[in-house]
Amino acid sequence: MITLAQETKEDWWEVEALYDLCFAPGREALSSYRLRDGAPPVPELSLVARDTDNILAGAIRYWPVDVGKHAALLLGPVAVHPTRQGEGLGGFLIGESLLIAASLGWTRVILVGDAPYYQRFGFARLQDVTMPPPTNPDRVLGISLVHDAWRDVAGNVSAIKEP
Repeated sequence: MITLAQETKEDWWEVEALYDLCFAPGREALSSYRLRDGAPPVPELSLVARDTDNILAGAIRYWPVDVGKHAALLLGPVAVHPTRQGEGLGGFLIGESLLIAASLGWTRVILVGDAPYYQRFGFARLQDVTMPPPTNPDRVLGISLVHDAWRDVAGNVSAIKEP
């Protein structure tokens, strides 16, 4: 059984170690990290998944960003410990966190990722949205948490330093 909870200060180092384990060295050099610099993640959407022995199995974070003049959430990173991969935990973290985001009044979410994986959650390529370079535009995906939230939203994605 997995328990989902809001990430605490005490979880921070363990979550960072999980991200280091799951992602390539230099992950913080990616352009999406420039949008996270100096901005805290959204606390209600920074979640940890622990098993019955309180071992960290996965984690997800979201960050506030602007797209043009429109507020959005930047999903990521999301990671599942290698010993727990293939159990559906990543999908659980994404699905549950999107429900929480909608309940908090957020209307749109953006990420940089593989379309074949994220399409099953409703993400699709955003045509007129530009992430900081050198992001591949085919990997810029979004989902509307309310009907047509991405309609007529275009422009550069920029950081929000104070949500």
